[in-house]
Amino acid sequence: MSTIKKEIPVEGMSCAACAIAVEKVLVKSPGVKAASVNYANHAALLEYDEDAVELEVLKKSVQQSGYDLLIEGLQQDELENRQEDAYRKLRKKTVFAGIMAFPVFLIGMFWMHMPFGNEIMWALTTPILFVFGRQFFIQAWKLAKVKQANMDTLVALSTGIAYLYSSFNTFSPEFLISRGLEPHVYFEAAAVIIFFILLGKTLESKAKAGTGAALKKLMGLQPKEVSVIENGELLIKKIEEVRAGESILVKPGQKIPLDGTVIEGSSYVNESMLTGEPIPTVKEKGSRVYAGTLNQDGSLTFIAEQVGKQTLLAQIIERVKTAQGSKAPIQKTVDKVASIFVPVVLAIGILTFFIWGFSGVEDAWLRGMLAMITVLVIACPCALGLATPTAIMAAMGKGAQMGILIKNAESLEKGKKIDTLLLDKTGTITKGNPEVTAMQCLPSWTAADAAAVSTIESKSEHPLARSIIKHLDAKTKQIPITNFKTERGKGVAATVNDKIYRIGTEKWIRSFLDKGYEEEVGKSFERMEAGATLVYVAREGELLAYFEITDPIKSTSIQAIKELQEMGISIHMLTGDHQLAAKKVAKETGIDAFRGHMLPQEKAEYVRKLQKEGKTVAMAGDGINDSEALSIAHLSIAMGHGSDIAMEVADVTLVHSDLQQIPKTLQLTKKTVKIIHQNLFWAFIYNIIGIPIAAGVLYPAFGFLLNPMLAGAAMALSSVSVVTNSLRLR
Repeated sequence: MSTIKKEIPVEGMSCAACAIAVEKVLVKSPGVKAASVNYANHAALLEYDEDAVELEVLKKSVQQSGYDLLIEGLQQDELENRQEDAYRKLRKKTVFAGIMAFPVFLIGMFWMHMPFGNEIMWALTTPILFVFGRQFFIQAWKLAKVKQANMDTLVALSTGIAYLYSSFNTFSPEFLISRGLEPHVYFEAAAVIIFFILLGKTLESKAKAGTGAALKKLMGLQPKEVSVIENGELLIKKIEEVRAGESILVKPGQKIPLDGTVIEGSSYVNESMLTGEPIPTVKEKGSRVYAGTLNQDGSLTFIAEQVGKQTLLAQIIERVKTAQGSKAPIQKTVDKVASIFVPVVLAIGILTFFIWGFSGVEDAWLRGMLAMITVLVIACPCALGLATPTAIMAAMGKGAQMGILIKNAESLEKGKKIDTLLLDKTGTITKGNPEVTAMQCLPSWTAADAAAVSTIESKSEHPLARSIIKHLDAKTKQIPITNFKTERGKGVAATVNDKIYRIGTEKWIRSFLDKGYEEEVGKSFERMEAGATLVYVAREGELLAYFEITDPIKSTSIQAIKELQEMGISIHMLTGDHQLAAKKVAKETGIDAFRGHMLPQEKAEYVRKLQKEGKTVAMAGDGINDSEALSIAHLSIAMGHGSDIAMEVADVTLVHSDLQQIPKTLQLTKKTVKIIHQNLFWAFIYNIIGIPIAAGVLYPAFGFLLNPMLAGAAMALSSVSVVTNSLRLR
């Protein structure tokens, strides 16, 4: 069975409890391996077996719970238009509700004895509740049928009770008058509560749109239409219609629409959105081009090789979307609270009503009803549900703009605790483009050996292989080889004309050499004093040559390491390179702890050793040889130019492959976690303080009973304040 990961929009959610309810339905569905529903972006992230799950069945299950799963495969533009349309309708309802609620408020608070005042308030409040606020009652009824409750339940019950009680007293006032009671009405409470909640949702919806602004900006980098050359004719196609292998024309000033290879023309292309480098790159025949980059001054024709979701830009967007939809570990605790929140509030509201009713104070049952309404209104799980995901969405978006791709929310939490950072040398601290600066050939070296070495190295993925090929290729041609084999962390071997060639480290090569080469190998060590890396070549048991290779340190690495050390983070450098080469780089960059000659499994063991000592370890690397260490580190960071496997296992990918992004990443994680904690603190405090006050705990001592209208305003303000606080990350 093939497993699919897919994000599907969800309609009908009004609070965190809704997200929990939808998530429960999805998780219990056969064939669904994992489901995470995010209230902040109104989407479900599903992982399921394609052969075992029918999305139509999932949709019906979700609809039975009062919500809807949009499985129609809407394009991003369609989805945004739908959301924008919903926002406009919500804003329109809010405006009309506010216009009609204002006179109700004035009459109820200041002119309650005016002729036909109650009837006027009833006439204005009825459409506020059942036209502009009808979604609260519809959703509450749907949920009641499946024995569930959410924020809509609280709003519908509180305003519905106030409305029914007030309507009864408006048209049958004699019932209470005959019993010596004043037939008060609370239309202003019901009307203003609906208005404030609609206003809160409108502001919340507007603010939440900001958390996805960075993602929209990334999506906007890819043009919607493409100029395709077919049979010598120029055709305009939609981006989704283009297939791999088609010829694409890009004119000056246009964005590159897809990934591919240039076949005609030359131009400068600004790739800063990928590399962070402001200087444009020359592109000519054979050059690679990437979607979202900007063609500047010449026309280019290229063959589309990666289309749709295969382009580098699409993969970046997908990773950001997945990360925004993920949940931090702290969110699991919040979800548990949110799942029982509404039932607990309902119980508190009913208990409040009866405690007041039997209290013996004047108008006890009336006060009990008002207190119950206030409890139901003020207790909203929205702020609780928005506290974590809005901060995560804002952080992921900000990270993406900075060229920092964070895999999931858990990575954000882990980043705050890091006290030790392990750095690979080649391609991480250094440029990763080493060059052969000298070559020492022994008497037995021939042109045939040069051809053999060049061909063998062309099969290798090691960064040093490219520098050797570049050094030899001008003099050699490719020849047939057999039995090619990679020894991880040691070198490569292959058979040429029935002789085994080995190219690799001194330690590995030495074990295959005949006697008599110790002196020559010993002499070569002197070359390492300058920080050079030596790669040895042997044919059978005979030493043929060795290459002296250097890899320059990136201009930003020294400053980045200094910043990290100032943040109190201990830096260690691990490399498979020789100890002397490692020492040279460590000295130049100010790193005290370093190890050379390390195999991939030894790097992993080094990580485990530090973890056993109680360190919280981050690892940054770019190669296949770093993948094991990356996978076990508390926080793994991959360089964007590195291997796919390194980026696959990493929690964070630095698109610009710049170490200065690491302190920025750690600062972003600390700010995000700080804001999440602030949001949760205020959300919890709001409810912890608000619910008892709404229930009337201050009444015995101070005679204070919270007005339901103020409760509605406070509830709306709590959600908006949480989202606004999260947006500070941007």
